[in-house]
Order: sequence, then structure tokens, then C-alpha cells
Amino acid sequence: MNILHTSDWHLGQALYGRRRHDEFRLFLDWLADTLRRESVDVLLVPGDIFDSGLPSNQAQALYYGFLCEAAKGPCRHVVITAGNHDSPSFLDAPQPLLQALNVHVVGHARTPEEEVLLLRDSEGRPELIVCAVPFLRDRDLFRASPGDTVDDRDALLAAGMAEHYRRCAERAEQLRAEAASARPNAPALPALPVVAMGHLFAAGGIVGEDDGVRDIRIGSLGQVHADIFPESFDYVALGHLHRAQKVNGREHIRYSGSPLPMGFGEAAQQKKVCLVTCEGRSVSIRQLDIPLFQKLEKLSGDLPELEAGLAELSLRGEPVWVEVLFTGPGVASDLRERLLEKAASHVEILRVRSAHGLSASLAEDGDSLTLEDMSIHDVFERRLDDLEREAGLEEEQRRALRETYAEAVRDFQQSKEEDAPCAS
Repeated sequence: MNILHTSDWHLGQALYGRRRHDEFRLFLDWLADTLRRESVDVLLVPGDIFDSGLPSNQAQALYYGFLCEAAKGPCRHVVITAGNHDSPSFLDAPQPLLQALNVHVVGHARTPEEEVLLLRDSEGRPELIVCAVPFLRDRDLFRASPGDTVDDRDALLAAGMAEHYRRCAERAEQLRAEAASARPNAPALPALPVVAMGHLFAAGGIVGEDDGVRDIRIGSLGQVHADIFPESFDYVALGHLHRAQKVNGREHIRYSGSPLPMGFGEAAQQKKVCLVTCEGRSVSIRQLDIPLFQKLEKLSGDLPELEAGLAELSLRGEPVWVEVLFTGPGVASDLRERLLEKAASHVEILRVRSAHGLSASLAEDGDSLTLEDMSIHDVFERRLDDLEREAGLEEEQRRALRETYAEAVRDFQQSKEEDAPCAS
């Protein structure tokens, strides 16, 4: 059996005002082709399908279009869980319809009986058990008490998460035993493999500069140790960190990473997906390189060095988005004009920063981006860019404003979910 693990699509994300619809479309086309080429039986996507809990119409069209395309190929099952960027209610809403396409979605945290899925092959025989655990919020795991410190909450979070996965593992073992007992007279067959999904920050995970991963305390996304995953899990497919990596050197516990660079800090990374081949409980893993759909470059230096770098990029003739870091003395009053003079039309400067703390976005004001195309986080980031240009907003101030805003959005979305009427 072939299982493909990808995560953190962040559909709808914009990079300093530039829409990335074409990049996402090309990635999903490549992914659909890879499912066919590699004869993938099961696709796992552990979280952050969208960049926002309120995705644009274009982002939704990409998502549903891909799921329909995947259903046409050999892939028998798609399992999707919510990440901290996703709205659990939004993902869960079309589940009855998506079930007809063998797309299994777990947005809200549920009981082990609901999260642990027994998947069957084309002839109805059990072939795989998936512990489809979504992003777990504080309220899913414990009740805070007055006076709890940050360390107290982290300890409660880790203990609650370990207990949640333990219960899922028990349910998976029960299903594995039931599947074996249902075929007593059949030839000896290997035990069913069990894979788990999670959207979390595993201790020891690598986070790069400007990789788009929000502060781990936003949404109570505390770090947990890899030991929370029981030994009965044959593979653990994780989401949240954007760099493809193993957790603490363990081959079977992995982040696939994001398919696109979410910021210029990820520009040099080779993006990947994980192809997991199971023969019973024996697992082998191969990483597949994702093509680069939009080149990103970072340039730094004084004015002559920046001008030379832009001239070189212009000569290459390939479309490229550029982030510039000015390290020269003082502030060049005509910096923007001089940089644009050296850049050909296919070289777009999305952001200019100064080593002295000032920052400015060079996104054109008339880029035809509408509110319908933007997420609420895109709008907030644009306002922060305005503040940088107008008042020299420091990076530390920007980070603090992001944290406060994210907490406000989280609280608002949770209150909406709690007030929503239950389906009868």
C-alpha cells in the first residue's frame, strides 16, 4: 500500500500583496498527477489546508476541484484534518457530501471512536487504520484553573495530548484485533498498519526564519515530546512546521513540510512530500521533490551591491520575486526608485527592509486585489505594512501586534462555534 503525506497547503496565502493562486493550482495539478504516477492508495493531509478560517472563493475552488480530481484516479481514500489556521466548522460542514468521494474530514476534536478510521480496499476488505487527530485546542484537552502559569498550561497540554493519542491507539488496536479475528480461516495475512496524524509542534522541530509558522503560543500550540505517540503507530504524519524533517531522528515520525515557500526565509528549501509504502506493519519512506513554481530570491548589501544583484537577476530572464535587505549606512532617500531602475519587468521587488529597523513593501497600490481575494490575516498584514512605512514599526512591535490579533481572532471564532446551533 502506498500512502502520500503532505500538509500545510495554506491555500489563499498571499506574499506581501502578491496573490499565489497560480502557484497553488500548479502544485495541486502536480499532486493529482503524482497520486496517479505513484499509484497512491491513501492521501493524508494533517492540517492547515487554508491560510485562514475564512478562505476566499478562489481558495475554496482549488480545494474542492482537487478533491474531485483525486477521486478520478487510483487514490481510494483522502484523510484531511484541521490545523490551527483552519476553521474546524468550515472543514466539517461538507463532510456528508465529501464522504461520497471517500474523503474523510475531521475538523473538530472528537472521541477515539470517531477519529480512528478503518479504511477498506476496493473489495471491502480492511487495509489501513488511521488515527485522524486534528489540531487540539486547550479546551479539547484540559480545564485551566485560576492562577495557572504558562508552565502549568504547557504541562496540562502535553499530558492531555498524550492521553488523547493513547486512547486513539487503544481504539486502533481494538480495530486491528477485530479485523484479524474476522478472517480466522484465511491464509496468514500481515497485521493492519496503523498511521496517526497530528498538527502540533514536536519538541526539537526546526523552524526557519520568516517561514510563516505563527508563534507557538498562538492558539495554545505548545511544544510536545515525540514520546506522546504510542509504539503501536507505524507511521506518524505531522503538520504545522514548514520544513520537511524527521522528529528527533525517528524515521517514522515526520513533517512533510509545506509545498510552497511561505516566506523568503524558506526560499532555499527544497519542498517535499513523503511517500510511505506499507507491507503489513513494515514501513519504508521515500521523499519526492516538489517542483518550484515561483522563484524567490533574497538580496542584501549596500546600494551598489543591491543594484548589481538586481541587474544579474534581470539578465537571467526568469520571473522572480525579490526581498531586499539594505545594509548600507544611513537611509537612501531615493532607494526605491534606484532599485526599480535596475530591475527588469520580470523581477518584482515585493519587500525592502533596512538593517536599521525600517521596512517597506513595494507592492503596487493598484494590484487589483479585492477583499474577496484576501483573508482577514492578509488585510491585517497589509495594515502592518502601512504602519511600517508610516511610522517605522519595529519587528518586535509587529510580532506583538500579530500575537494580540491572532488571539482576538481565535477567541471570536471559538465564540461563534460555541454559539452555533447543533444540527438536528
